[in-house]
Amino acid sequence: MLKGFKDFILRGNVIDLAVGVVIGAAFGAVVESLVKDVLTPLIGAIARVPNFANLSFTLNGSRFMYGAFINALLGFLLVAASIYFFVVVPVSKLVPKKQEPVTTKDCGECCSSIPLQAKRCKHCGQPV
Repeated sequence: MLKGFKDFILRGNVIDLAVGVVIGAAFGAVVESLVKDVLTPLIGAIARVPNFANLSFTLNGSRFMYGAFINALLGFLLVAASIYFFVVVPVSKLVPKKQEPVTTKDCGECCSSIPLQAKRCKHCGQPV
């Protein structure tokens, strides 16, 4: 029983997943700090309303705290924008794009696309 558990723990994907979760949690703290400590005060300074939590209205004795919803929505949008502009865009520029291997060529006679191994064009019958 312990041998099976040891084999399970030492499998590569379990270790990779554990590392991903730990790094993801640490990165989440960085993004949360960026949004909370940098972007939210910046928007508050520009809009002159740093906290929407106090915005509400009352209808038939029920209090609707739409300001808390606005805060949550803005927080989500700021986190999503931060991830996109500070992670996705830079990483996509750093990681080289995989190029698909060339599997076809053009016939010199009729300009159709044919497999690289073809000796004759399947459209016009000319040798290639």
